[in-house]
Formats: sequence, C-alpha cells, structure tokens
Amino acid sequence: MKKIIGIAAALAAVLCLAACSKSSADKKIKIGIIQLVEHPALDKAYQGFVDGLKEAGYVDGENVTIDYQNAQGEQVNCVTIADKFVNDNDSLILAIATPAAQAVANKTKTIPILVTAVTDPETAKLVKSNSKPETNVSGTSDLTPVAAQISLIKKILPSAKKVGLMFCSSEANSIFQIDLAKKACQAEGLEFVEGSVSNANEIQQVTQSLVGKVDAIYVPTDNMLAAGMANLVMVANQAKIPTVCGEDGMVQSGGLLTYGINYYELGKQTARQAVEILKDGKNPADMPIEYLEKCDLSVNEKTAAALGVKIPENL
Repeated sequence: MKKIIGIAAALAAVLCLAACSKSSADKKIKIGIIQLVEHPALDKAYQGFVDGLKEAGYVDGENVTIDYQNAQGEQVNCVTIADKFVNDNDSLILAIATPAAQAVANKTKTIPILVTAVTDPETAKLVKSNSKPETNVSGTSDLTPVAAQISLIKKILPSAKKVGLMFCSSEANSIFQIDLAKKACQAEGLEFVEGSVSNANEIQQVTQSLVGKVDAIYVPTDNMLAAGMANLVMVANQAKIPTVCGEDGMVQSGGLLTYGINYYELGKQTARQAVEILKDGKNPADMPIEYLEKCDLSVNEKTAAALGVKIPENL
C-alpha cells in the first residue's frame, strides 16, 4: 500500500510540474502585428518596431512570440486578422496604418493596442483625444509637415499656379492631410484640383486626368497611392509634372521630393511604448499619442534630372 501511495504521489508531482510548465508557456508574451499593405514606409515602421523590441530584450522566438500578418490592402483581411489576434488572446497588438488599426480597435476593448503610421488617431476615432486616449489604444502618429511639403512646390516651381491633390477617398488619414494641404495651398496662393481614387486600378487614370490641368501633384502619406506609386509617377514624370510626396518611400519610387519623417525611427518609438506596457504595466488609456519631431528632406535626383527641375541650393 505504501508503495502504491508513493507511486501516486510521484505521478501527481509529475503532472503538477507538467501543468506548471504548460501554464508558464501559456504566459509567454504574444504580440500580434497587423500591417495594412506592403510598401516602404509601413515596412520600415514594422522593422523599426521589431528591432526596438529586440534592443529592449524582447526577442522573437525566445521570450516573446511575434505573429506578423499582412492584410494585402484588403479591409476584409484586416477584420479576419483582428479576429485571430483576439481569439489568440495576444498580450499586445500593433496595428500599422489607419484601416488596420480601426479593424482591431473594433474587435477588442481590453487587449492593449498600439498603432503606428496613423496620421490622426483622434479623427480616426481610435482614441477620445490624442493627448489622453481613454481607450485601450495608443501609439505613434506619422503626421508630416504638410504645409512645409506644399511650400516645396513654390520653391522648386516659383511660377506654379495650380496643384493636383491626389488621395484615396476611403482613407481617413489621407482626407485629414488633404484638408491641411488645401489650407496650405491657399496660404501659398495656389489653386488646387482634387484627384481622388477609390481603388488601385484608378491611379493611372486619375493621374492622367490631371495632365494639362496642374503644374505639380501632391500626394500625402496615402497607403493605396504609396503601394501604387509606380503607376502614378509613370504618368506624371512622362508629362513632366513634379510630384511632391508625403514620405521618403514615395520619393524612392519615383516621386520628386519630400520633407518627411523616418518611419523606421517611428517604429522604434512605438516599440518603446510597447515596453512601457509589457514591462512597466502602463495603460494605453493614459499614454498620449507620440510624434516624431525631426523631419528630413529627401530628393530623387534621377527624377529631378528627368523632369529638368533644379533643386535650389538653400534646400
């Protein structure tokens, strides 16, 4: 009988250890990352976030599991991915770009959500205010100096009269920036023509419709246009129309120039917020939306040469 009791006790101990081990594994930090679409700016924000976590000691596959999902620009995919992260009971979710952030925020009010590459979280109804979210959402904004970007048009084309403002009509972040661009155009004495697209297939056609009507084109940090920049600049550059962009990735894809933020550094800044939540126990509701203060001038010299545009020395 004593032998049987001893075996039972040993078995119970093994089962207890196994249960404890499983419980420990279940508590491993899980971070879900949803990215709206692939293009240089969002890719850099993602990489900056992962590198920032690593620098803080959170290494994928070691003490944290990162589940990266790309929605390929489809809102229905955003919803499916959001459902997956919620069902997985992730420790934290990072949403890259406004539509991705809105999809996740609509699915959970308890899991901490950080956003990045979202121009104005308040307008997107992700937070009650950018200074004090009061929701489970915080993060970083990619709001760029729109007025300074519009002023570049007059600096490179002093005789410019009319600007084409291209944007995706379904992206709240783009509409917000275009409103700022309109005010900036008025301040610079520039007329403007709107060129909105509702899907990627319209980019080339809408750009073509601006040829002969505008002296330059302005494109904000618009995800659809960033992903389809090749189609836009193919028409604009052939027509000798300079394109002033919202961010550096668009310039690298053939746009002329921008005065914008560094998305890699934006991602790293968001990672620092993640550490504050995971390590220090901070609540996103009390964490203000953060911004990058430093902006850089980026010029595509190949495009400038093709357009015959001389970039002033004082830039």
